[in-house]
Amino acid sequence: MPAGTVLVVDDDPVIQKLLQVNFELEGYKVITASDGIEGLERARADLPDAIILDIMMPKMNGLDVARALKGDDDTKGIPALLLSAKAQASDVAVGMEIGADDYVTKPFDPAELLERVGDLLKGS
Repeated sequence: MPAGTVLVVDDDPVIQKLLQVNFELEGYKVITASDGIEGLERARADLPDAIILDIMMPKMNGLDVARALKGDDDTKGIPALLLSAKAQASDVAVGMEIGADDYVTKPFDPAELLERVGDLLKGS
């Protein structure tokens, strides 16, 4: 039985593939998007169980995507995890203030990320 659907929004194809492989090995269905606008469109169209968002992306950054998702009745209940190289406490605080459900800094441990997304799905 699938563990759920995860939308990975990251402009780095290596990170996209790494996350896709790791989540699929754990039974998740994975949808990917390469920029913020595509990520927002995919989230609204596919209504995934969880979203992993990079912050620094072209066209629309991850903070703006998270803000838009949390302001939309159809997507506000989807757990959103920010995954970013922006690792200062103030960056994490901003991410959480706009409604992100979790924040993981790069470089990251894929096993820890899987665990944290699993925890978000249990809580939703």
